[in-house]
Amino acid sequence: MGWEALEHWGDGVARLEPLTGGVGINQVWSVRVNGHLAVGRLGARSDADLRWETELLRHLDRKGLTVPVPIPTRAGRLFAQGLVVMTYVEGGPPETEADWHRVADTLRQLHQLTQGWPQRPGWRSSTDLLHAETGTKVDLAAMPAEGVARCRAAWARLAGRQTCVVHGDPNPGNIRMTADRVALIDWDESHVDVPDLDLVLPHNAAGLHDSAYDIAAQASAAWAAAVCWDDEYAVKRLAEVRAV
Repeated sequence: MGWEALEHWGDGVARLEPLTGGVGINQVWSVRVNGHLAVGRLGARSDADLRWETELLRHLDRKGLTVPVPIPTRAGRLFAQGLVVMTYVEGGPPETEADWHRVADTLRQLHQLTQGWPQRPGWRSSTDLLHAETGTKVDLAAMPAEGVARCRAAWARLAGRQTCVVHGDPNPGNIRMTADRVALIDWDESHVDVPDLDLVLPHNAAGLHDSAYDIAAQASAAWAAAVCWDDEYAVKRLAEVRAV
């Protein structure tokens, strides 16, 4: 597996320069396909996982959300040998409170468009982890028992909520804005979960009332701790989760 897989997209495809993001998980480069700038992402995700992600992105594009759209190979496949090639999305990060309100609106559109969507293969939702120990990058057995208890107490407050696809990491680096639209990029952490996990935004842009914001913030911090345990960031996020 490697960048030689680009040959599936035709002759004259060129890899240009590395892009930020996906450090240690994926290699992400700008590429040129059929004369157009695009993005190539090479990683070790399974075919089932890539099929879930690419089908999701095509669905969202058809419904009018601005996302990186998978570019098919010459054979019509949306990925090959761990490589996905997607359209390049222009724009900059949100900077103002008004920008973040637009981001919140876009996230809510995502959530509305994906109610009933099947879970990403191998993943668990936060409420699944009330009983399960593992799911993709989550291994609760690796965390301190007291930390697991705190995380589960935070997730238990979400039990019974309707689920949908969450982006999973709507930080400024994963948002590309222009005057007329908001785009979400880097869908590596997307999965089916409770939408509140996406809505802990600067300026409380999603307009959650006090109790709802507290529930979302605690559940989100617990998720961030569990999904990347035990680096410095995960330890910091776990410290935000209140003791039981």
